[in-house]
Amino acid sequence: MTNEPLGSDRLAVFVAVEKHHGFSSAARELKRTQSAVSQAILHLERELGQRLFVRDGRRTELTEAGRLLLEHAERVLADLALARERLAALSDLRSGALVIGTTDTLACYFLPPVLLAYRARYPGVELRLDTRPSPVTAARVAERRVDVGVVTLPLPVTAGGAGRSLAERLHYEALVAHEDVVICPRDHPFSRRRRLRVEDIAKEPLLLLDRTTGSRSRLDEAFQRLGERPRVLMETASVEVLKRLAELGFGISVVPRLAVEREIAAKTLVAVELGGTGPRRNVGLVTPVRGSLSRAAAAFVELARAAAPAPGRGKRPSAAKIA
Repeated sequence: MTNEPLGSDRLAVFVAVEKHHGFSSAARELKRTQSAVSQAILHLERELGQRLFVRDGRRTELTEAGRLLLEHAERVLADLALARERLAALSDLRSGALVIGTTDTLACYFLPPVLLAYRARYPGVELRLDTRPSPVTAARVAERRVDVGVVTLPLPVTAGGAGRSLAERLHYEALVAHEDVVICPRDHPFSRRRRLRVEDIAKEPLLLLDRTTGSRSRLDEAFQRLGERPRVLMETASVEVLKRLAELGFGISVVPRLAVEREIAAKTLVAVELGGTGPRRNVGLVTPVRGSLSRAAAAFVELARAAAPAPGRGKRPSAAKIA
């Protein structure tokens, strides 16, 4: 008896012979010659060191060893068939899971049409969101703890060169501009301006995102460079709260433009370009440099690219157009 694993093909021949109680009928079902079937059983018996069949007139019956093997063979072949079915479903994106790393803001204002289009096209794939700051998401993509990241680019370079080390392990792709704008009611004096500078808003009552966000960090750095001490009335992690309070006239706010597209269209708020906050930012994808993406992740990347506006068009397409 050898230590090699039993071939699934020989087990399938064995089960067919037992099912038909004969070699010739099994050969017809398997579309093989009777000689090929006999040789497969002979090799199987040699591997096991046991005789599996005995002739009883015209019928072929199992030995005690054959009956014992049959219990395991049927289970093995059933498990193998199930595995093949599940692998085929995974390959065709009829099943599986996709973990997307992103920020709260992008999860709320950028991703919904992409996720809706993905679910419509691949309903069997389970979608999971892992919401964290962009630098943390990038690190988790590099570690392959999430499949793909949707983040704000560029990512900060951390002290000690850790950012550069991380950059070497990731591929970055910008999708759409991610600019901060000043929002105010339509009757506010700023609503008639096309562009504002950081120093223009320093003395205004400000409703700002908290200091954990990238938008707030850029704004604070700009104020510091100018030696300005802004008049901050309220800080919150919720963009929705800021928009509502700005609509009610409590003050002005600075938020990502993509977060106020609906209010701009409804004319409940005006968004004014804000200059002087630093380099241009983008919503982008991060994927690992090494290794290939799963089919589920690659399909998501295609839909995320489709969510970027066409040249010369400011708005992102709807989920129906993405799909």
